[in-house]
Amino acid sequence: MRITTYNVNGIKARLPRLIEYLEEQKPDVVCLQELKSSDETFPEADVRAAGYGAVWHGQKGFNGVAVLAKGADPVERMRGLPGDPDDTHSRYLEAEVDGVVVASIYLPNGNPVPGPKFDYKLLWMERLCAHAADLLAEERPVVLAGDYNVIPTDADTFSVSAMAHDALMQPESRQAFRRLLYQGWTDALKTRHPVTPLWTFWDYQAGCWQRDAGFRIDHLLLSPQAADRLADAGVDKSYRGREKASDHAPTWATLRD
Repeated sequence: MRITTYNVNGIKARLPRLIEYLEEQKPDVVCLQELKSSDETFPEADVRAAGYGAVWHGQKGFNGVAVLAKGADPVERMRGLPGDPDDTHSRYLEAEVDGVVVASIYLPNGNPVPGPKFDYKLLWMERLCAHAADLLAEERPVVLAGDYNVIPTDADTFSVSAMAHDALMQPESRQAFRRLLYQGWTDALKTRHPVTPLWTFWDYQAGCWQRDAGFRIDHLLLSPQAADRLADAGVDKSYRGREKASDHAPTWATLRD
């Protein structure tokens, strides 16, 4: 099972790139983030025509997550991250596909620092940690896939100094990410590529793509039962260089049967 996480940065604007990716790579499961689409305007017909069933949690103009499955309809388990009934952001969607629990995560950016947006990011991460612990207790293959908006280590960015004051790289953000890992989750990309730097995001500004000035913020975290099946993981970097592409590249992990 190949599971891909892909922040499309607007599904309407990137629909040709998404369909292209589905047809060329044929991943089994795709977790989408930043749909920027309401539930009513999600392009279900186009996705189904490409051979994928889907569940989605939309929000007009920003946020929004979805889970796609090749040749099947994902079974939705949870819509929205528990722990704050007043949180209206569409940032978490959990589904089951062929016996594997998959969550599509769009973690808050948190900028500027300090400020209420950064506070919201840290509280959101606390809620994610609490729910992740519950998922681990199920002792099932689980994949938490998405745009975490966290650069875990200095080795995960093209420039430590350039990102030093960004919410993505603050000590509190990194600490929260480590707390999540230390529960027992495996970072699929880092496990398969422990030394070689891999970027998943290149900003549209300042020629970042042309200079390969990127960083790693898209992660797939595996429960022990999923990690035991990990065969490979990687980044489909070339899709970032296509016309009118997202600023993220599809990032994936493959689990053995």
